[in-house]
Amino acid sequence: MQAGPESRLLPSTVPLQPDDDEARRLLKDELAKGIYQEAEPSLLERAWTAFLNWLGELLGQIRSVDAGLGTILLAVGAVVVIAVAILLIKPRLNARRRPEPSVFQASARSSAQTHRAAADAAARNSQWDEALTERFRAITRSAEERVIIDEQAGRTAVEVARQLQDLFNAQSGDLDWLALRFNEVHYGARPATQGDYQRTVELDQVLLRSQPRHRAVSQQWTVPV
Repeated sequence: MQAGPESRLLPSTVPLQPDDDEARRLLKDELAKGIYQEAEPSLLERAWTAFLNWLGELLGQIRSVDAGLGTILLAVGAVVVIAVAILLIKPRLNARRRPEPSVFQASARSSAQTHRAAADAAARNSQWDEALTERFRAITRSAEERVIIDEQAGRTAVEVARQLQDLFNAQSGDLDWLALRFNEVHYGARPATQGDYQRTVELDQVLLRSQPRHRAVSQQWTVPV
């Protein structure tokens, strides 16, 4: 059986009774691995980092404790830190393996104005996840209604962003950001905020006022008769 990503987080060899210096080195080396650095730190992770700093200072004082007890405390501390780190990182690893969601539900076919109204209604109730999602759908449907991009079933947020970036180069960064936030909201990785929604509304309004550089037409392949 092939080992999962989380199983690779544990050190391959750990001495049964490491001394205090060796235990601290193992802990430092383990947490320095690149896999722990992939995700952008959240508030919880920053709080966890502060706790680790405090724990490191505490472990540094164990030299004054009986050598046998100090070694045991260091070993237990290392195991606890690695276990909690795995619990924090594993959801991010699983999210990376998920397919990107489609912008529209399979059975849904609403106008851009309908999506905007749904977004504003959600915003009035402080339902920022739904508000951001519906506003992104409004942006996508608006581009289709303006015949700027072709309608495409199953299109993802990233695909929408790429197509619109070809047409509205000045808004390229905002489109990348919004596609990322749409996916994060969909999978519950990071909830939307009022500020996120306001930025999405402003992007929608800018796109409505702007003229695209050219129309992104999908290539149609025809068979000679």
